[in-house]
Amino acid sequence: MTVQTNHPNLSAFAPPERSHLRIGFLPLTDCAPLVVAKMMHFGQRHGLTLELCKQPSWAAIRDKLLSGELDAAHTLYGLVYGVQLGLGGPRADMAILMTLNRNGQAITVSNQLADILHGGQSLKSALATLGRKPVFAQTFPTGTHAMWLNYWLASEGVHPLHDIESVVIPPPQMADALAQGELDGFCAGEPWHAVAQSKKIGRTIVSTSQIWPDHPEKALACRHEFAALYPNTAQALIRTILEACQWLENPANKVTASAWLARPELLNITQELIAPRLLGDYGRAPSPTVLPIRFFDENGMNYPLASDGLWFLGQFHRWGLLNSTAGWNSIVAKVSQSELFSQATKNLALVVAPPKAASIKFIDGKMWDGAGAIEYSESFAIKA
Repeated sequence: MTVQTNHPNLSAFAPPERSHLRIGFLPLTDCAPLVVAKMMHFGQRHGLTLELCKQPSWAAIRDKLLSGELDAAHTLYGLVYGVQLGLGGPRADMAILMTLNRNGQAITVSNQLADILHGGQSLKSALATLGRKPVFAQTFPTGTHAMWLNYWLASEGVHPLHDIESVVIPPPQMADALAQGELDGFCAGEPWHAVAQSKKIGRTIVSTSQIWPDHPEKALACRHEFAALYPNTAQALIRTILEACQWLENPANKVTASAWLARPELLNITQELIAPRLLGDYGRAPSPTVLPIRFFDENGMNYPLASDGLWFLGQFHRWGLLNSTAGWNSIVAKVSQSELFSQATKNLALVVAPPKAASIKFIDGKMWDGAGAIEYSESFAIKA
C-alpha cells in the first residue's frame, strides 16, 4: 500500500534545494515512518536521500537540530514548543512539518504499585504505602510524556509538582531504572513498556490514548530557518514521510516494519517485543479499549493542527512553565506549518484539509475543542 499519487503531478513540484538530509530519531517504535521511508526508498522519487541519525536523548535531538547537525527530526510535539518559547533551555524558531503519529505511549508502574492498584485502591492511596515521595520518570520537561504523566497524576488527585519527584531519563533507560528500584513508574514510548512487562519488573496500567484519545505524539520538526530557506526540500520530505505513514497503516506492513525496527542500529530489541503493541495488542492490560498507534488516516490526522499546539501551551501554563498568556495563536501559527503541508500535498490524491474541530473528552472528564486555550488551562483544580 502506498500513498495514491498522480505520478504526472509529481513532476509539477519544484525539485528540492537539498537532496541529502540528516534526520534524527530516538529508538522508539514511533520512529517507524522514518525507518520505512529509508528502507522502502520512498525519498527517491521525491528527490531525497535520507540519512537516519540515532540519538541518545531528546536533549541531543534538540541541540543537534539547533546546531544544524540535523536537518529534521522525529521529536516530541511538546519539545518543539518548549524550544520555540525557550522554556528551560535554548530558544529558537521551530517548525512542525507534520504529525508523525497519534497514540502509542503508556505509563508503567512497579509491580508493588500495580498490585495495589489492581486490588482496587486509588493511586493516591497506593503511593502513600511507599512511605516516601514517589519517583516517576518522563523523557523531557516540556515533552509529551511529561504532559501525559502530569495530566494522569492530576486526574487521580496527585499533584505532579508537589506529591512526586519527576525525573528525566532517556526512554531506553527506563526499564532498567525501574528494575533497579530507582523509579516507581515512568511515562515514555514503546517498546520500553513492553520490555518492562516482559522482564516482569513492572506493568503497564494506562495507555496515553486513555488520557486523550488520538492525541498528537511525535512531530516531524526542523528549525523554522530550514523550512524557510529550503521550502521545496521541506515539502519533498513531507511527501516522503507521508507515503511511509500510509504504508504503515497496513497491518502486514507493520509486521515487516517491526522486523526492521528490531535491528541493532535501530531499537536493538527483539521483534516479539515491538510487533504486538505496534499492532495495537496490549494483551489484557491496561484495557481492551486502548486505541492503537496511528500513523495515517484519510481524514488528515497528519495535518499540523494549531489546536494541538494550543493544548501544549495551555498545559505549560497550567504547570507554571509558561507565565505569559500573550500571543498564543501567533506562536502556534508560526510553528505549525499548515500552509507548507498543504502545498506539499496539494497534487496528491489525499484528504489533506485539517480535520474538523471536535470536542474531546479527557480521562478526567474535561472537554477540549481547541477554543479558549487560556481559560481552559486555568480551569483545572490541580495546577501550579
